[in-house]
Amino acid sequence: MAHLGPVTWPPGPLRTERLVLRESEARDRPAVIDLFGSPEVCTHLGGPRPRDELERAVPEVPGRRPGYFVVDLDGAMIGIVTFDRRDAERPGHIHPDCGEAELGYMFLPQMWGCGYATEACAAALHWFAGAVPGEQVVLCTQTANDASVRVAAKLGFTEAKRFEEYGAEQWFGVWSSGSPTG
Repeated sequence: MAHLGPVTWPPGPLRTERLVLRESEARDRPAVIDLFGSPEVCTHLGGPRPRDELERAVPEVPGRRPGYFVVDLDGAMIGIVTFDRRDAERPGHIHPDCGEAELGYMFLPQMWGCGYATEACAAALHWFAGAVPGEQVVLCTQTANDASVRVAAKLGFTEAKRFEEYGAEQWFGVWSSGSPTG
């Protein structure tokens, strides 16, 4: 995916009631490998990548780029929240020229069900609304991923369409700064 583009990066850490969203550091590398190698995390993302492949591919400081937030709980990485530009070749767009900002997130399985995804994504969307005023954000998840669809709804994403991609039905939603978290 294309990177977010010209925004002031990195912002200062974003703090919520329980979490800190911050820039990636070298100490986050093992947790990033755990995320992308987890069968549970990658169930709706095409499956886990082999650990040896991740050990070779993940840089010393993973995800050091605009739009990539590490979600930190009590000094340890528990997940990531990202903003990227949605590739024009993929289905699901709200503008004819494509390139919408797309919100993505992944959390370690032991952190699921605690509200961390909603809390972290709400903080990231609030930052985004200030950094790129007036721009809409899209989110795409498999309809089979009930938890992710629920998070999207809590964040104020409205379903725009459904389509087939990666052999599964996708839920495609849109958020703007006037949404509940904005």
